[in-house]
Amino acid sequence: MTEILINQEVPDFSCLATGDKTIKLSDYRGSNVILYFYPKDSTPGCTQEGKDFSAHFMSFQELDTIIFGISRDGIKAHENFKKKQVFAFDLLSDKDETICNLFDVMKMKKIYGRESRGIERSTFLIDKKGILRHEWRKVKVKEHVDEVLHATQNI
Repeated sequence: MTEILINQEVPDFSCLATGDKTIKLSDYRGSNVILYFYPKDSTPGCTQEGKDFSAHFMSFQELDTIIFGISRDGIKAHENFKKKQVFAFDLLSDKDETICNLFDVMKMKKIYGRESRGIERSTFLIDKKGILRHEWRKVKVKEHVDEVLHATQNI
């Protein structure tokens, strides 16, 4: 699998999204795109991260920037999560881990003494030409969205 590097074009992909949509990355050329990968719907950290992105949604829109949250959860779980939290953006379902593997976010994690394979919280900023401009890995939720907004203002 090809590694996606900063300042290189992100390969096109498509997947199912909330709102009964199929999202294709290339359809968003001409806008910046934020892809934030999170482990699981309706968990405390993932809920807070989604709320933080929603709280700044208008600021991102003013910068012509689309936000997508992405995890391995199915569309039904995503729809419930989005509705309950009133997220202003779509959630993408990557049950087969194709996009997760493309961005190399699947990692071995130790939770409560047990190892399991899961999504490492990560965010990627893709510019209007489809070029990866920033990446954040091993994200800590607190103040993360402020960092992403600042980077978006400066591309």
